[in-house]
Amino acid sequence: MFTGLVSDVGRIRAITDRSGLRRMRVESSRFQLAQISLGASIQHSGVCLTVVAFGAEGEGVWWEVEAVPETLSRTTLGGWKEGDRVNLELSLRMGDELGGHLVYGHVDGLGAVCSVTPDGESRRIRISPPGDLGRYVAEKGSVCVDGVSLTVSGAGRDAGGDWFEVAVIPHTLEVTTLGRLRADDRVNLEVDMLARYVARILEWRGR
Repeated sequence: MFTGLVSDVGRIRAITDRSGLRRMRVESSRFQLAQISLGASIQHSGVCLTVVAFGAEGEGVWWEVEAVPETLSRTTLGGWKEGDRVNLELSLRMGDELGGHLVYGHVDGLGAVCSVTPDGESRRIRISPPGDLGRYVAEKGSVCVDGVSLTVSGAGRDAGGDWFEVAVIPHTLEVTTLGRLRADDRVNLEVDMLARYVARILEWRGR
């Protein structure tokens, strides 16, 4: 379980394909060796992956994770390259502050960035969710974009389909990869789990 509050922006150091798996080595200059363990869950730009190897790297650490073809095809991981930056978050521990919203690290779908509009020092990012995912996104609700917990500032539908907007403050733009987003980029989306349950309850009531 995660909160969508990014702990560090790491880098993909190496990628290896073997036996139907893609193995990736990730490095972080902020995480400490004592925070990493074999089998630990770490969120990588919205995707929860399991640590299969780790070690020290100067003042930081490195670890390796593996992804199956299903994960590669349904998330942005399939397009990652060596040197790419990724949002990182360690899993919650008992007693940790819940500053964002509850996030599983299970991507619901790939969203398409429609536009990035400056709004003073902040930016408004409009995203088109896939399929019927838009019904789980409501104004003032929560959504996880590439592992970042954000508040939905607007949502609607036009000729191109459903869309929603998030207003991203300068601090978030600086300490996550969201500051690099451009129109037509793809992002990992996870909708608020509460919205999913409410929609399911309403669906059953209507039967």
